[in-house]
Amino acid sequence: MYEYAIAWEWIAFAVRWLHVVTAIAWIGSSFYFIALDLGLVQRPHLPLGAYGEEWQVHGGGFYHIQKYLVAPATMPEHLTWFKWESYVTWLSGFAMLCLVYYGGAELFLIDRHVLDVSAPTAVAISLASLALGWILYDLLCKSPLGKNTWGLMIILYALLVAMAWGYTQVFTGRAAFLHLGAFTATIMSANVFFIIIPNQKIVVADLIAGRTPDPKYGVIAKQRSLHNNYLTLPVIFFMLSNHYPLAFATAFNWIIAALVFLMGVTIRHWFNTTHARKGRPTWTWLATALLFIVIMWLSTEPKVLTGETAQAAAPAPVFEKFASNAHFPAARDVVASRCSMCHAAEPVWEGLQAAPKGVILDNDAAIASLAREIYLQAGRSHAMPPGNLTGVTPEERQLLTAWYENAVSGEQTR
Repeated sequence: MYEYAIAWEWIAFAVRWLHVVTAIAWIGSSFYFIALDLGLVQRPHLPLGAYGEEWQVHGGGFYHIQKYLVAPATMPEHLTWFKWESYVTWLSGFAMLCLVYYGGAELFLIDRHVLDVSAPTAVAISLASLALGWILYDLLCKSPLGKNTWGLMIILYALLVAMAWGYTQVFTGRAAFLHLGAFTATIMSANVFFIIIPNQKIVVADLIAGRTPDPKYGVIAKQRSLHNNYLTLPVIFFMLSNHYPLAFATAFNWIIAALVFLMGVTIRHWFNTTHARKGRPTWTWLATALLFIVIMWLSTEPKVLTGETAQAAAPAPVFEKFASNAHFPAARDVVASRCSMCHAAEPVWEGLQAAPKGVILDNDAAIASLAREIYLQAGRSHAMPPGNLTGVTPEERQLLTAWYENAVSGEQTR
């Protein structure tokens, strides 16, 4: 029933909200502790085993913080663990992946002109890539290469660039960028779940048992935390990219993704250096701006579907369901007159170089394939067109609503 589409949309919204809230908590605590760690000062009066201290002021009070590289001599009565922020961020993000890309694989995940596969196969490729990414990354970190932190990061960068190219050869551009973000976020969250927290628990167990903890566990956790530090900003970019087709729906999208990872490094380098009181390397902002200008230039080479390829890419069952409905001719006329001037392979609306969000509505197959989105964006709500620029009437919105709801409920042309 059509109510299912509305409920599904609200569930997706709720999960997205949860994802954003927990991501803010995770990223906020991560950035805070990185800044704190880099700002620690070593002083002679520190307790035995303490590495450094920091004085901070916030909310009308002063905070005196000390860090122990291994552990204090005795276990404190209360110990706060920072882990659930990471776990829930990943779980809610994976739920979003399931709701949007797995549940709508034909629309959002699969591009049959990139790789013609079934929905189950595409989902299997997605899941396998996330698992394989963590396995490869973890093996690299545990190999002899892992002893050279910066050399390892160069190899990891090469792996991420390879994945950027690989995803664009399998999925839609939008899904490729989303998966690159999920691939990276999986590594980050798995670092917390499989390495950082277990290592800290080993140290705590040794302390409780009266043993001297091995410093290697802290060193390993520190390396993984450093990786997470430099990967955070690119992940945010990829998660936001689905709103900007100039990033994901252009010919050099995988190169754009590769440059985004470099921008993440230059931005974080400025913050890390500043927090460590080693100066303010302003060159990093110039480098970031130049990288962004290159990205803007690369995005001028479009990669869009023409009406002919969109027709060929439409799933036959979906086309039959929505294009054979009695209301379709009238609904098609509404879309053609109110939407297709922007949502076309070659938009005619002034200032538009590509269809917003890569959505093309200039042929029957594309309109049928995007029936649910048209229903939600222009039928049930007034989200489209923005500001009702093309003057969609209430009657036309009712017609779009009737077209979708009748098609879903089974009313077909005989």
